[in-house]
Amino acid sequence: MFPIVPANSAAVSGNQEGIFGFGDTGGGDSGYQSITNLVSNTGVISTDVAGVGTVRRYLAACEYGEDKGIFGFGSKAPGGSTYSSETNLVSNAGVVASDQAATTGTGRRSPAACSIGDDIGIFGFGYNNVKNSMTNLVSNTGVVASDVSSVGDARYSLAACGYGDDKGIFGFGIDAGGLGETTNLISNAGVVASDVTGIGTPRYILGACKYGGDKGIFGFGEAGPGQTAVTNKVSNGGVVSTDTTGVGTVRNGLAACEYAGNKGIFGFGSGASKTNVTNLVSNTGVVASDQAATTGTARNNLAACSFN
Repeated sequence: MFPIVPANSAAVSGNQEGIFGFGDTGGGDSGYQSITNLVSNTGVISTDVAGVGTVRRYLAACEYGEDKGIFGFGSKAPGGSTYSSETNLVSNAGVVASDQAATTGTGRRSPAACSIGDDIGIFGFGYNNVKNSMTNLVSNTGVVASDVSSVGDARYSLAACGYGDDKGIFGFGIDAGGLGETTNLISNAGVVASDVTGIGTPRYILGACKYGGDKGIFGFGEAGPGQTAVTNKVSNGGVVSTDTTGVGTVRNGLAACEYAGNKGIFGFGSGASKTNVTNLVSNTGVVASDQAATTGTARNNLAACSFN
């Protein structure tokens, strides 16, 4: 006899753990980081793990290969005006590898990334003295492909997350008109659809992650002027909801990832100052109040993804 599953039980289909990495503690070039912090399957943040790879900020990260991750792109010293195309693979045990050769993909900062398909990922958009809309697919072995011309408003400082069983969505950011709320759906083959008029507060340097097995959530960010903690859920059909009143410290420059198979976590960023607070997301998309900021170096403009 098969067990009875409650009708309101959210699916458990994703990775069990997560990782936050890189970012900026302030103080100029010396503040750029490559440290990482693991997220347990109960949403607990570990102490700092010594960094591997080029120190940088304004990068992105996503899952690939079903249980691994990749950090990529960003800006690096001196002055943050050197744009990176380096990537660093994350094993299914959360170990970050040294830089992969930066041979493909236009170096840029402030792109977004998410997993798509059964085991691949995608980086998209960004800035390198001009706004971009190109994308780069990540294979199931962590190889980043060359640029693909994309559709949609060129922009940067946006966010991305998965939804459905195998699709993704880019949303928000800075476009030609300033702060935007435009979204672009991503097929399971990495094809980016044309712009969808956005819903929710226009903002940038926000976070996004998957939750509930087949849904996503955008949250926090800079609404210009002023930071926010509002969130916008993404249905399993890729529809973005109106604003949900924010919970937790208002901030920008944070990151988010999935954990425990069907939950999420927002973490770090800049509020009144750089912080290491985190906010858990339940399997129904409810954002919890701040967890005590007891571990991990406070920083902003970092990235996060899940693994294992």
